[in-house]
Amino acid sequence: MTESRRRQGRPRDTSIDERALAATRELLVRRGFDATTIQAVAEHSGVHASAIYRRWPSRIELIEEATFPGLSPLSVQPTGDLRRDVRRFVRAYLAAFNAPAARAAAAGLLAHHQASMRPRPPEMYVRVSARPQFREILRAASPGSVDPAVDPDDVFDMLLGAVLTRTLLFAVTTRQRPLERTVDMVLRMLRPLDSGEAVDSGDSGA
Repeated sequence: MTESRRRQGRPRDTSIDERALAATRELLVRRGFDATTIQAVAEHSGVHASAIYRRWPSRIELIEEATFPGLSPLSVQPTGDLRRDVRRFVRAYLAAFNAPAARAAAAGLLAHHQASMRPRPPEMYVRVSARPQFREILRAASPGSVDPAVDPDDVFDMLLGAVLTRTLLFAVTTRQRPLERTVDMVLRMLRPLDSGEAVDSGDSGA
């Protein structure tokens, strides 16, 4: 038994994670993105900086996980009803971006990634992305409700743009449209084409 425990090592203390993430969210709201450093989080949470670095390689990954930890599986559990599931997904996604800490971090994270010269491995984004849950909803949809030729990632990217506009640029655009309009647009992109419809995938030449 003792030998087995030695091989397995000490279990990860999840309370350290929770304290660091909670402190990060509080600092973002109170002091802003630039002031939310690893050292500030360590001082605010009582977690040693070395313990934070063992879990997150930089403050960017820490802020991302604190503000965009993914959607609750229960809030977007697929039912097979595509309209209902997309509506619940969009509502949960908007709520995640509208959280105070997420609003405080979003612009800084976007600026950081735009200026970064080093591409990050895809698995780093999956930890904080709702993209896999969106794909699950489409896979669970009733047969014939989603065009198999449609790329789910293209639709998700469009939805992400709509969510960012509603949450980050609402004061500039002054276009607060009902949530149902966003749901309708997503469903239009997903639905199979009627036999009389045609898709122009190239330039019109104009």
